[in-house]
Amino acid sequence: MAKRAGSADLPLHSGHVPKWLADRMTRLGGVVSEAIVHHYGRDELLRRLAHPFWFQSFGAVMGMDWHSSGITTSVIGALKRGLTPLSQELGIHVCGGRGKHSRQTPHELVAIGERVGFDGAALAQASRLVAKVDSAAIQDGFDLYLHGFIVTDDGKWAVVQQGMNDASRLARRYHWLSEDLKSFVDEPHTAIDGKAQGIIVNLTDRRAAASRKAQIDLLGSLGPDTIARKFLALEEREAAPVASSQPLLPHLVMPEHHDVRAKDVVLRRLHGTLAAAADRGPEDFSDLLMTPGVGPRTVEALAMVAEVVHGTPCRFSDPARFSLAHGGKDRHPYPVPVRVYDETIRVLKSAVQKAKLGQQEELFALKRLDDQARALERHATGPDVEEHIRQETAKSHAYGGRSIFGEEPPPENI
Repeated sequence: MAKRAGSADLPLHSGHVPKWLADRMTRLGGVVSEAIVHHYGRDELLRRLAHPFWFQSFGAVMGMDWHSSGITTSVIGALKRGLTPLSQELGIHVCGGRGKHSRQTPHELVAIGERVGFDGAALAQASRLVAKVDSAAIQDGFDLYLHGFIVTDDGKWAVVQQGMNDASRLARRYHWLSEDLKSFVDEPHTAIDGKAQGIIVNLTDRRAAASRKAQIDLLGSLGPDTIARKFLALEEREAAPVASSQPLLPHLVMPEHHDVRAKDVVLRRLHGTLAAAADRGPEDFSDLLMTPGVGPRTVEALAMVAEVVHGTPCRFSDPARFSLAHGGKDRHPYPVPVRVYDETIRVLKSAVQKAKLGQQEELFALKRLDDQARALERHATGPDVEEHIRQETAKSHAYGGRSIFGEEPPPENI
């Protein structure tokens, strides 16, 4: 049986992703996915996408609003654009999307199945069932508007879909994974992200098996009048609480505030990343450090990207930290350092391309960077979160800082 991985609250945000960022997200999302597949295989990429904490951190390192529901739409879109040209090479296909694109998912799956050899019709049915479960079997007040279906050539898949609640201005993201899935209606999710909104009708809970059977029996043997009478009788009875057999799961709360605050970041992890970049950078990335102005800063960003590639689930409890790699489009925690972002993509792309040719050194250098960050976190020191953000904001113009408000001007005192 698929296991739940946790939950999260996602504030609804309006706005759009500007083309200059969307293009970079496409390239970074594609090359990070390539690196994960190279190191750990396609199944591991599906597992990562089915993990809500990792998914949010992945979007944050891409420069999206670190706490908002917009990460879901932008990450699925970036992966679809970035992985489609690589689908034949990697054997990974991204279907669906937001709105009208979500409704095309079954047709896309059938077409891909005819091309690569899996049963596209069966997966199209799975796509429909997944949507039905999260829109009908789980009645939690959230209306689905996004459905992303990621499938491999051997028919394994992950689904990320999201619903919104206009009244509460919150979104809820649902994660599915085909690995170990035995039933669509008996606790199938790997995770449901979202804040508790009161009473939820969840007919996929294993404790609801008797209820599902009773509903079918009622529909088959009784008329509407009898069902109405039974319903009224049930309302008069007080249901005894039933203890859950499932352990408590991690719950990621994404706050309303847009700025990144000290409480949003595990400081020792940030210090470990900065220390590892300073320690390993000159040894492993000497050529990169010859680039005037951006070399050391790019190594810091690479260290956070390396953690997205190699980190274990417990490493992603603070998605805000990953926004410190490439900033945010809305200028939180600071404007996107475009030159740093482009260098990150260039270095990672070079490492992946060389690894395909059997030259693993650059890709292993990124792995060493991540290993060093973890080793240093116990004793590394550095600036607090507010000071780090202040320093980065002051340097933003030098790094080609850009946001939805435009390019960052030079400091006034220069």
